[in-house]
Amino acid sequence: MYLNFGNEARNLRLGLSSDGINPFGNLSTNYSSWLVLLMIYNLLPWLCMKQKYIMLCMMIAGPRQLRNDIDVYLTPLIEDLTKLWDGVDVWDGNLRQTFRLRAMVFCIINDYPAYGNLSGYSVKGHHTCSICEKNTSFFQLKHGKKTVYTRH
Repeated sequence: MYLNFGNEARNLRLGLSSDGINPFGNLSTNYSSWLVLLMIYNLLPWLCMKQKYIMLCMMIAGPRQLRNDIDVYLTPLIEDLTKLWDGVDVWDGNLRQTFRLRAMVFCIINDYPAYGNLSGYSVKGHHTCSICEKNTSFFQLKHGKKTVYTRH
């Protein structure tokens, strides 16, 4: 789809992952931290998920859960990634020349609640499937009062 990007092997293919954690291990406390990680997928498959090649690009800590306010914190990262998509001049020490380095996020890895925070989509209630939306098949358990989603 992006031939100019794909023709340059040195362009970065990035994966983004985010998840909220409770640093104190106490589920009743409202304090939370959100980690935003970038992985470089240009590396060999057995290296790209090694700890030393995963970049902690952002840690958002606060006295309460972020909910949908995470976009405010992600704005600087999005601006940097947009700049990298357009390209920056980088020195290649091996070839001893400057080239235009570009980067793209080609996958995002997270759990369903983090998906809701990152996308702004509601992941609670009866119509939580982002594909089915109003046609989500569900029923309510009588005694547990939990929602069960079917046909997914």
